[in-house]
Amino acid sequence: MSNRRTFIKDLGALAGMAAFSPEIFAAEPQKLWFEISLAEWSLHKTIFNEKKLTNLDFPVIARKEFGIGIVEYVNQMFKDKAKDTAYLNELLMRCKDNNVKNHLIMIDGEGGLAETDATVRNKAVENHKKWVECAKYLGCKTIRVNSFGKGSAEEVAKAAVDGLGKLGEFAKPVGINVIVENHGGYSSDGQWLSGVMKQINMKNVGTLPDFGNFCVKRSDNSEWGGKCVEEYDRYKGVKELMSYAKGVSAKTNDFDEKGNEAKMDYARLLKIVKDAGFRGIIGIEYEGNVTSEYDGIKATKKLLERVGAMV
Repeated sequence: MSNRRTFIKDLGALAGMAAFSPEIFAAEPQKLWFEISLAEWSLHKTIFNEKKLTNLDFPVIARKEFGIGIVEYVNQMFKDKAKDTAYLNELLMRCKDNNVKNHLIMIDGEGGLAETDATVRNKAVENHKKWVECAKYLGCKTIRVNSFGKGSAEEVAKAAVDGLGKLGEFAKPVGINVIVENHGGYSSDGQWLSGVMKQINMKNVGTLPDFGNFCVKRSDNSEWGGKCVEEYDRYKGVKELMSYAKGVSAKTNDFDEKGNEAKMDYARLLKIVKDAGFRGIIGIEYEGNVTSEYDGIKATKKLLERVGAMV
């Protein structure tokens, strides 16, 4: 009886403490096994079409609007500023003022690093070098490039090994990673791209598996633009690319009533990523048309946090 009274008395005291301090019994938020970044392409309509934001605003919005402290730039948003130190210093100041970390720059429009014409390919390598130096200046670890080229799968793979290898050699002493996203054409074939990585065999050259970009053939034979007529298995592709991954792109397009991505099994995808031993940065890249960019980014963040805690 004495022990029972003591127990009831202690229980009452704890209940009283909880009434004044409910946080005592609140569960600690579960720490995710990955960090979340925001890819600037998620805001490309707001920046390009609506002209409501600029690249300089991006890190500020990432922190203040979405609570995200790691960012991924798109070179198209500041394509003539790679060597403009005054501009880059302003960008760095805004990052510092908002406690934002620069992670990578996505490079487009500088030529295909897997072009089978050696002169064209070497020109593309040269075009990318300024972005390696820009990434270093901004404190990024990585640039994302494209392995585009025309020819047979074997010919383009051979060219990719050469082009990516040369850029990787330039980036190695600078301390920058060169990574390829599955981004259309042969690069969206997980077996093809992982085979290229195996041949290059460099620590600073790797992949950026994107959950959504697995169209290997379009109606107009372009990397982008035409209707997709052949798609690679996204789950197989992500698994193949994770062996060389130095980042992950969490693509979303639309959501169901429960907040899940409408056409992708995020639990399955994140399990593949985790089982591969990845513990790095997963970037939000919202590309939908139904939900606004701001709401799509928020929905993707909630999805990553919820499913990531379950996996």
